[in-house]
Amino acid sequence: METNNLNALTTIISVLKDLDIDSQKRTLQAVATFLDIPLITSEKFSNNKTYETSNSKNDISFSENRIISSKEFLRDKSPKTDIERIVCLAYYLTHYRDTPHFKTVDLSSLNTEAAQPKLSNPAVAVDNATKSGLLVQAVKGSKQISAAGEVFVQALPDREAARASIANMRLKRRPKKPTPKTLNTKAENL
Repeated sequence: METNNLNALTTIISVLKDLDIDSQKRTLQAVATFLDIPLITSEKFSNNKTYETSNSKNDISFSENRIISSKEFLRDKSPKTDIERIVCLAYYLTHYRDTPHFKTVDLSSLNTEAAQPKLSNPAVAVDNATKSGLLVQAVKGSKQISAAGEVFVQALPDREAARASIANMRLKRRPKKPTPKTLNTKAENL
């Protein structure tokens, strides 16, 4: 058995050594994905933050697991209103905690963890953020951050840019379908 392992390792190394480092990484990741083997890498970038990725068919994460505390994140975004804070917390849960669907209690707990002032009425803040289009309904009564909410948080702390970015994303409502009564009224006017 050890001879097979050694032969496989020797073959892999001999094939990969002629490739550039990016090709080596892509090839190893493709093989790990194909064989359904979790491949965990950790790289240090120049800004001293650690980024971890996991590649497996059953463990694919589309968010970056960056090491930044919720307190630091909210300090950087500096939300001024309860709605802004709720959307920032939702963004943090989605992108930093890999929790795309959450309940109001999850946002309240994260708010406490981030050492933020207590939300006066978290349910109302979540409802207002939903009415604003920054959060949307998810499965089983949960909420999730909308595309407009993500763009909004990414633009913070520049509130002018944040408001402008979501103003461009707002969906225009379709006109109501005519009812039989309005169709009859229009036909009579002809």
